[in-house]
Amino acid sequence: MYKNKHIQKGEGKFFAIIIIFFIVFYTLRIPFTYAKSFDLNKKNAENFSAEKKQPKGEVSIVIYTLERKLCVLIDGKVHKTYRVAVGTFETPTPIGLFKIIEKAKWGEGFGSRWMRLSVPWGIYGIHGTNRPSSIGGFASHGCIRMHNKNVEELYSMVKVGTKVYIVGGIDGPFTFGFRTLVEGSRGSDVQEVQKRLHNYGYYSGNFDGIFGWGTKASVIAFQIKNGLRPTGIVDTETYEKLGIFRFE
Repeated sequence: MYKNKHIQKGEGKFFAIIIIFFIVFYTLRIPFTYAKSFDLNKKNAENFSAEKKQPKGEVSIVIYTLERKLCVLIDGKVHKTYRVAVGTFETPTPIGLFKIIEKAKWGEGFGSRWMRLSVPWGIYGIHGTNRPSSIGGFASHGCIRMHNKNVEELYSMVKVGTKVYIVGGIDGPFTFGFRTLVEGSRGSDVQEVQKRLHNYGYYSGNFDGIFGWGTKASVIAFQIKNGLRPTGIVDTETYEKLGIFRFE
């Protein structure tokens, strides 16, 4: 009888421990499950919010450098317009048709978002800034700057592959004048010279906007044929022979 009572007491303690364990387990589990559920709901809400920002239709971007203005188009119609900063006269923003090839959440001087463009002669992109006072001016090294809240909104509307048209003035890449182009020069003006040389049958390389050895050799051949001093440098006389003039 004593043994049975001892066993019963032991079993009672065992079951009590089991009950306490389950009480503690479920007490701890409830807030964890709630927190997990809260995080999941928050994430779903953020995803839903991002999906809501995705416009319906084909999105493209047009940037007017002289006006320092960026327009978001949906199916060819203006959807949003933002004030931006573009390149200086010495470091102009590339002119032409490009695509967004990378999206990232950067910091530092690039603000909260970065969208790289498919410019073949360098790294250029649309990004935020920690210098909001520069917006509306000719202030960058060629990139397009936006207020951080605006670039975040734009970031949610575009995807890799989105077309970006960058427009200059009536003279296109020569809006701010003619640079003297030498080996090592890069830019939209170099690309235009390459196209002209190609049209005249002197250049067969890529229109990459990089004044390399092949471009220089083509310039020299063109200069010899047109009675110019074969320097391999694109100066005023060479521009004129190539038929590149500014509108008055």
